[in-house]
Parts: sequence; structure tokens; C-alpha cells
Amino acid sequence: MSKFVKNLITRDLGRRLDGVENALLVNVIGMGANETCALRKSLREQNIELLVVKNSLARRAVDGTPLAGAFDDVNGSAAIVWGASDIVSLAKVVTKLDADVQVKGFEARGGIMDGEPLTADRVKEISKWPSREEQLSIVAGQILSPGANLSAALLGPGKLLASQVKKKSEEE
Repeated sequence: MSKFVKNLITRDLGRRLDGVENALLVNVIGMGANETCALRKSLREQNIELLVVKNSLARRAVDGTPLAGAFDDVNGSAAIVWGASDIVSLAKVVTKLDADVQVKGFEARGGIMDGEPLTADRVKEISKWPSREEQLSIVAGQILSPGANLSAALLGPGKLLASQVKKKSEEE
């Protein structure tokens, strides 16, 4: 491949990965064309991009970006996966596909999260964390809980008194 073509590919990769801070590396070797096409379609439906890249070109494209550490110790072929609402949701999808026996040849190889390189085991560990939506619902519940408890504490005696007054009025 000529230097001109390599520079074009590097610029295109840099443009496509511009603004991406968290990504995972996966292996798709051994998957057939139909399987790969179906995989890409299912990932696109979840707002996840998959791109098979040559490691040396990817290193050049992400040099100086938050993704630079992802390709440090990568040997052989790799595909980069990014997208979803957050890195935890992405890790959940990748780990689920890794464990799926119908998707043969797909495996998590690592990645990068907030500038920290990840191993395959760390990706599986991260997939067990609550996703962004789950974290927001936990925080909202924790914020609303004291108010709900206070409301119940204030309204409880009043309701008890009202039910006793009603019961007395029905007796007479």
C-alpha cells in the first residue's frame, strides 16, 4: 500500500473516531461474511459502530487522542467498537455477544475507558456495572426517597386520625 493511500486511510479513521473517548477492541476473525453482516446490523440498531482496522494505521489515526492507549499492546487483527449510550452499555453488549454460541469467532480483546487501557477480563467486569440509565434511576430514587419518607411520616398520623373519626361516625 502506498504512503498516499495510507495517509488517506489514516485521515478517514481519524475523522470517524473524532470525539470518541471510550472504545472496545474485539476479534471477528473466523466469522463468515453473512454472520459479520448480521452482527453489524444488530450493532447498528443499538447505535454501536464496528470497524475492522489495520493496527498500524489505527495507531497513527488515534495518536494524541484519548484512544491512543487502546492499540499499544494489540497484535494481530482487531476491530474497534464504539457507541451506545456509555461504555458500560457497550461492554454489556460485547460481553453478551462474546458469550453467545451463535456468534462464533467474536471475542472481547480489551479497549480503553477514560484513557485507561482495558483487558478482556476488565471488559467483562465493567459489563456487570450499572449502565448510565440504571445509575440515573438509582440516583433519582435516592434523591426522592427522603421526600417520600417525610411525606409518609407527615400524612400517616392524619390518615389514621381521619379513619378513626370516620369509624366513630359510622358507629353512631
